[in-house]
Amino acid sequence: MTEESTPWPTELRVSNDRKSLSIAFDNGERHELSAEYLRVCSPSAEVKGHAPSQKKTIPGKRNVEIMKVEPVGNYAVRIHFDDMHNSGIFSWRYFLDLGQQPEKHWGVYLEELHQKGLSRDI
Repeated sequence: MTEESTPWPTELRVSNDRKSLSIAFDNGERHELSAEYLRVCSPSAEVKGHAPSQKKTIPGKRNVEIMKVEPVGNYAVRIHFDDMHNSGIFSWRYFLDLGQQPEKHWGVYLEELHQKGLSRDI
């Protein structure tokens, strides 16, 4: 997918309970992404590290909430979570990837939790 063909967001909405974020694109796609999913898959250095070997599995985020979403230029947003994490920059392309390939992200996360003896709860 080239930058020119990347769908453009038409709506970004935090749910009333602050537990999810929905994003709609001009190609008709719409994805509902839980706050927990977004938090544990944050594109931040805290989660991703600066190299693949530095990637961290973040446990205990089942009840995390979205406090605020703020634009970053015209290509992304920064999500502020109630655990005070706010360093991830979520691009439109990354939102599409999260929405289109949950098994690539969520499934791997759940398997990492299991392998490390960690929990989604605190």
